[in-house]
Amino acid sequence: MLTGFPNYPGGKLYSGYRLAWRSREFWGNVPILRVPLYPSHDRSGPRRSLNYLSFAASASILGTFLTRRADVAYVYHPPGSIGIPAVILKWLRGVPFVYDIQDLWPDTLCATGMVSQPWLLSAIGRLMGLAYSQTAKIIVLSPGFRRLLIERGIPAQKVDVVYNWCDESVVGHGPPDADLAAELGFAGRFNVVYAGNVGLAQGLEVIIDAAKMLAPMCPQALFSIVGAGPALDSLKRAVSAAALQNVQFLPHRPVSEIGKVLQLADALLIHLKDDPLFRITIPGKTQAYLAEGKPIIMGVAGDAASLVKQSGAGVFFNPADSAGLVDAVKHLLSMSPEGRQEMGERGRQFYYQNLSMQAGVDRILEILHESARVAR
Repeated sequence: MLTGFPNYPGGKLYSGYRLAWRSREFWGNVPILRVPLYPSHDRSGPRRSLNYLSFAASASILGTFLTRRADVAYVYHPPGSIGIPAVILKWLRGVPFVYDIQDLWPDTLCATGMVSQPWLLSAIGRLMGLAYSQTAKIIVLSPGFRRLLIERGIPAQKVDVVYNWCDESVVGHGPPDADLAAELGFAGRFNVVYAGNVGLAQGLEVIIDAAKMLAPMCPQALFSIVGAGPALDSLKRAVSAAALQNVQFLPHRPVSEIGKVLQLADALLIHLKDDPLFRITIPGKTQAYLAEGKPIIMGVAGDAASLVKQSGAGVFFNPADSAGLVDAVKHLLSMSPEGRQEMGERGRQFYYQNLSMQAGVDRILEILHESARVAR
């Protein structure tokens, strides 16, 4: 594994790590080579760019000469700059690569406001085109991603859809923890939980506006935002300014602990800003929420909503529509606990039948073997 020093999502190096020109370690039997980067994940475009480009440079130079030649490389995007070392490894070492695209560039950069200069967006688009042209195969997370890449000239036979899965070891295990519920302020409330990145694309201002409307009519409803990210401080300021008592912020928790929080929820919230790109995006929490077996409040249009509709596990509102979010919460509140439980269980069954880790891993292994064979 060729990677950087861990700093996501807070933009600070994890405890136990310090920057060095290279670091080697093992995860089980997997050797890991870490190369230096500039740690950052805030709202500053220049600092985020330096984060992306510093790793691309380190991986291109050090990674090319400090790794053994592989039969095939699995390249995980974002960031899009990861395509640079992938292409260089192919050119200099003859390593074919499978490009797993989780986030379309430059589309996402434009949609989130991280990059607005037309010339820079165009340059990034050309870089992506170069990377796509050099791939053995491309994996995408939704049918919409596949359609868009084909429209942009990528051969259809080169692009496969493999739905993401969640960490199945941390969801749906054991009874709800009553002590944790009391500690988090969940006891006696109708708990709507958002867990994940608190970024610009998530548009979580919709929660603040909905909370203002719900406070007098549904005082038992509580929104809990669990996570960290560049939009967190502005959301906290908005909650403080409005003196809201039905929105709380809980610190980011590791994956190994978040399942215990999700188990305490009455409903789990997914939201992204209304943008054409996000209509073909499936947020990773969609699968985790389905596997958790809780009703989902879905504020994303397109492919993600289609998955939840197929499962029968959710209620829906238009992105950025705070009144729609209010109606969704009220609808779930009006249901019996048994009805909500049945809704969540439909989602759990759908996940394990269609989106599980086993199904996804099997398909990715097929693609990697196929790509290695063709390159020989």
